[in-house]
Amino acid sequence: MAKALEVEVVELDRNIPFTAARARNEGFRRLRELHPNVELVQFVDGDCEVAAGWLQTAATILDQRRDVAVVCGRRRERYPKASVYNRLCDVEWNTPVGEANACGGDAMMRTDAFANMGGYNSAVVAGEEPELCMRLQKAGWKVIRADAEMTLHDAAMARFWQWWKRAVRGGYGGTDIAVGFERGVGDFSCQMRSARYWAIGWPAVVVLLTGATLALGGWRAAGVAAALALAILPAQMARVALKARRRAGDIKTALEYGCFTMLSKWAHLQGQFRYWRDRRSGRHLSLIEYKQVIKREAEISL
Repeated sequence: MAKALEVEVVELDRNIPFTAARARNEGFRRLRELHPNVELVQFVDGDCEVAAGWLQTAATILDQRRDVAVVCGRRRERYPKASVYNRLCDVEWNTPVGEANACGGDAMMRTDAFANMGGYNSAVVAGEEPELCMRLQKAGWKVIRADAEMTLHDAAMARFWQWWKRAVRGGYGGTDIAVGFERGVGDFSCQMRSARYWAIGWPAVVVLLTGATLALGGWRAAGVAAALALAILPAQMARVALKARRRAGDIKTALEYGCFTMLSKWAHLQGQFRYWRDRRSGRHLSLIEYKQVIKREAEISL
């Protein structure tokens, strides 16, 4: 379809493990071959559509701010009402405006800064954008989130297992970056610890507290202790929801965000386990894809 629309296409060697980072690097390399003097590049995920006016807005910011290497804007879900999982993505995309720690898959970058950093790390399964942004910031560059519409994204998540697999990918990629590329990185190290605290530590607290109370005070005291310990999780869900209320836009979506954020701790832990299993076996996982491939005929109008 892309070739029929006269779009330059780079076909990747399938014998080499595929990651989104690798694909972007190959596309960038071909761009520089075709246009060696290009100063800015807009990366955009294949399931996204660039908003009208964004390219000019981002280019203007980079022209005015010579200390900035990366500019991103507001990515929105195309169909947030289609499923709770799509709505969760829309909340996830709503990050604070101003100087940021990282961008997502959609962003405009200075080509020289990107090339000097060696591009994305092609071995990173998930989280390649934060990993690149960390290297850029260490080199003195800044990342900016502009208050402007950037892209429409189609998560296309209708089933729980899709959301779960995406969260597992987050745990895998976060562990990969924190351990393999930038030891002690705040965001990713916190994600790893939080997953272990809640997915392992909280159940252990429930069991130990209930058992100890049962031994010391009998069944009634044990029941009260168990109820209090179990209530810690929904209380944390409510706390997360309260913090996300402005980003979510309404209390229902905020509560959904709080519940699934805490549930994702177990998926992140699974991702950590998969990472350490793969590392021990000496293999590196390629892209973890949560979307289904839909085969259908397409009519292309030129």
